[in-house]
Amino acid sequence: MTTSAAARRLWGRPAAAVRSRFRLWWQARVPRSDTLVLGQRNVYILPTRAGLMFAATLIVLLLASINYQLNLGYVLTFLLAGSGAVSMHVTHGTLRGLTLRLRAPSPVFAGEPARLDIVLTSPDRPRFGVGLKMVDAEAATLGWIDVPAQGQASAQVSFVPVRRGLHDLPAIGIETRFPLGLFRAWAIWRPASQLLVYPAPERPAAPLPAARAVPGGQARGRAAEGGEIEGVRGYRRGDPLKLVYWKKAAKALASGGELVSRDTASAVQQQLWLDWQACGQLPPEERLSRLTAWVNAAQRAGAEYALGLPGVAIDPSEGEAHRRRCLEALALWR
Repeated sequence: MTTSAAARRLWGRPAAAVRSRFRLWWQARVPRSDTLVLGQRNVYILPTRAGLMFAATLIVLLLASINYQLNLGYVLTFLLAGSGAVSMHVTHGTLRGLTLRLRAPSPVFAGEPARLDIVLTSPDRPRFGVGLKMVDAEAATLGWIDVPAQGQASAQVSFVPVRRGLHDLPAIGIETRFPLGLFRAWAIWRPASQLLVYPAPERPAAPLPAARAVPGGQARGRAAEGGEIEGVRGYRRGDPLKLVYWKKAAKALASGGELVSRDTASAVQQQLWLDWQACGQLPPEERLSRLTAWVNAAQRAGAEYALGLPGVAIDPSEGEAHRRRCLEALALWR
């Protein structure tokens, strides 16, 4: 959902709009950090609906005990009230003292889930029923986890970024209702890390542009393997039959030698240029999507490729590091 669409939806519900503005104002006051230690100053607690019903029940029991002078009624009322007070203390203590640390997020493509790995550490006792979720994500569901005593536990929360670029991570909510569900203790965490979002690849992807023939290139002046002259090299497993130098094959086999293949790269080197202009008249964002799909396809094919954008030129290369460099340039292009 776009920002404007979300704004129109909120203004259609004034109460939701006020809550949203208050939540944004409150979150802006929380400092960003990739490590959060929960304590008295950043853990909040309020009764749940069940807690409010429990309190109403206690009031009814107290009034009935006073009206009818029921000694056992007093005992039951104050016993339940004490249990509720202990529950409030335990609920707040479940979060107090926890340490949360965010692992560096990996880049993702726009429209795909971004998963954030969070490590929870308890310095003393075990913690039960700790839930995490993205605060601003629609229909976000809590993921529950238990943390062992003096140990660690890992949890994941996810959201779907819709735009490419380098983005701040959204706020994460931590909460618990352990042990009785009468109170809800929670905290808000704003990680300091940023997430790199690549453009969404075009689907279905257009065919790769034709490779360009570059005379010489890196292979110029290179001697072939096995002491052969330039243009011929030793046979390698997997060479297509059309590259086998059949005129020398019979002689080589008769003398106990090895097959040789033509070294086509010695004379001409094929390079794949993924250029902005090769995308035709598409809008800029669609061009970036097509180039992203081409980069992925070239990487899968094991080809050497270059990337050209207005104001950005990346020389031909191959490998995973080259792919990440190209995708980063596509994500951050303005």
